[in-house]
Amino acid sequence: LACSQHHCAFPLNRNELCVWNIATAQPLQLSGHHYSISAISFGSKRNPLLVCSASRERVIVWEIDECVKKVQNGLSPRGIVIGTLLGMVLHVRFSLDDQQVAVCAGNRIYMLSAKNEAVLAELDGHLAPVTAAEFCTWEKNMLISVSEDRTFKARKVWDYSTGQLIYQSGVLTTSPLLSLLIDDKNKQIITGCADGQLWIFSLISDHNYRCIALINLKKEQEKFCNKVWKSGKEIGEGQNTSKLCKTNNRRPEGSVEMSLPILLIEHCDFLVCFHNEENIPSAQNATYFWIGTSTGLLIINLANFELEGFLSYKDYSDLSIQFAGSCALTQKTVNGKVLCLITSMFEDLIAVLEVNLAALVRTQQSDFLLCGNKKSLSVIARYRVTLFLFINAMVCESRVKSTVKDQPLVFHNKIKSSGYTSAPQMSMFSPNNNLKKKEVSKWKTTCRRKKEYPLESYPPIKYEKELSVTSKPAPICCIQYSGDGEMLACGLADKAVLIFNSDLTDTCNVFTGHDGAVNSVGWSHDKKWLLSTSEDRTLRVWSVCKNEPVLILGKEKFQKTVHFAQFYFIDAFILLCCGPEFHLLSFRLDTTKDDLKRYKQRSACKLVQKFHMASTMEITSLSAVNDFYSHIVLTAGSNRALEVFDLNAGCSTAVIPEAHSRSVYQICQNKGSAFSTQQPEAYNLFMTTAAGDGIKLWDLRTLR
Repeated sequence: LACSQHHCAFPLNRNELCVWNIATAQPLQLSGHHYSISAISFGSKRNPLLVCSASRERVIVWEIDECVKKVQNGLSPRGIVIGTLLGMVLHVRFSLDDQQVAVCAGNRIYMLSAKNEAVLAELDGHLAPVTAAEFCTWEKNMLISVSEDRTFKARKVWDYSTGQLIYQSGVLTTSPLLSLLIDDKNKQIITGCADGQLWIFSLISDHNYRCIALINLKKEQEKFCNKVWKSGKEIGEGQNTSKLCKTNNRRPEGSVEMSLPILLIEHCDFLVCFHNEENIPSAQNATYFWIGTSTGLLIINLANFELEGFLSYKDYSDLSIQFAGSCALTQKTVNGKVLCLITSMFEDLIAVLEVNLAALVRTQQSDFLLCGNKKSLSVIARYRVTLFLFINAMVCESRVKSTVKDQPLVFHNKIKSSGYTSAPQMSMFSPNNNLKKKEVSKWKTTCRRKKEYPLESYPPIKYEKELSVTSKPAPICCIQYSGDGEMLACGLADKAVLIFNSDLTDTCNVFTGHDGAVNSVGWSHDKKWLLSTSEDRTLRVWSVCKNEPVLILGKEKFQKTVHFAQFYFIDAFILLCCGPEFHLLSFRLDTTKDDLKRYKQRSACKLVQKFHMASTMEITSLSAVNDFYSHIVLTAGSNRALEVFDLNAGCSTAVIPEAHSRSVYQICQNKGSAFSTQQPEAYNLFMTTAAGDGIKLWDLRTLR
């Protein structure tokens, strides 16, 4: 099958070629083959429009306008035979100037002239039938092909002017590669195999054809359907118009699990249809593609490798084809619609589908977008903090600060009652406006020292300095800059914590006392305190000006190792993760000493609440903002999921399953800066990374 912007081509009676004009709905029948037509392709140019058909015995190029004129004059149209007896042809493709045709026959690729019968080059090297080939648009004389290769897959890049092999990949998977597409915008190739795996490789010269992503379409399809089904369930079945929401994706017991062969990869005009839509989130630099499978059509966003829409053949009772053997799509939409041709896998049937792209995506995404807008999350606190969560912390703090023992009071005059029968309402975290003049002047002078970061400058990629922190080899486990960027804290595997100037010219302080490798370090907002955790299951808070800890939480507090800890809510609390849960602690630091009780710790700390991350054995990363008031805490678990907690509500608000192919070991938030101001929406962005799975940028508002 083949589609251009205004024409579709498909075999008729096996050995005849039928070209159907979409605008006039007039078929054009072309005869010239004796055996079944196995491959069809349209030319790259619109004028003149060429179409190539191939069978076992010959390859023919037809000029559509000339053939139409001959039929109108009562003559039999004839094409140009450019190749004969090449064998079983699985794929044909025109070059960018329509001067050559790449014919994939057996294990070889024949470069034929589109004007006459001439073999320009014969490319071999594949060990199994070649299934697809594409011409590179930005680099001349480059052809990319994929093959079965004895059910093992290989990708080869050819310079067809000389027939020289430029690059050959290793075996990718155990299933044949069936489809191929070149992404001109991102300079990538996308190939799909018979088991539903989608591979993306970079064609940039410095990248050495490295793999960008591996997408399991079957899992992505299940995730998308489950998301639509859950959102439709939340907003009510009466408002739900998506057919996917009504189907249960759970496979019945005893049923056979089917594979998902990728038959086609084609460009999708997603942004053209939704450039005025506010409800559909789409990035301007994102690229979208159609994925044609045996069971339906999928729309994938290459910016985040997620599905935007899914059309299942079985959901339409009027469609006689349930399983497709091949499919073709028009590259561009006409009046917001895309024409799709599919053939049956088991019968001699061809169906023509007219897909309304906007309606397909809108009916499926409006459900979970509507549901998501009702409870949209934001890093910056939008409303006053309730008393639900932090009341215990405030009571604890007030009790700790009270050093005078209870004594009986004697009133010498009559005291009028205040009239309160219950505790008055109070705002828990209102900003302190009663600053002394000295504090205000000091704050202003420190703010004047901050220089605005030059936004037009390049990122810091230039090598400046290298410093050996220890005389003996010891790994650096963690580092963190202070909020003003003037100090750098390092946690070492030799149980020490070091503080340097930001230019690494001097060691300001050395903290020792841990009995294991230091897992994490964290600065307070005012830069007076430094927090550290270790493999010895202890947490210590250090005074930056002194060499001894102000607060120590020992092994009796934690059952497992504390992998991460930080100050939270502008130094009002401490957050730490231990096993599958994270703790919220209130604390009070006291540096004064009593000569009689010099070994007794005067600082105090109390557990406010524990939060358990669902379905995970261990929290691998945690992140929250301390430089301004925020209720949001982000966690990542060993189950490869991300979970968002709203501490103002005191519960988990969102879960992103399978955020990466492996466990996330780092979450990086936009926590603000003392050197620049940003839009409030910018703080809702955060990044995650996992070993071997790259870096992903997320938006908290859409959880995508």
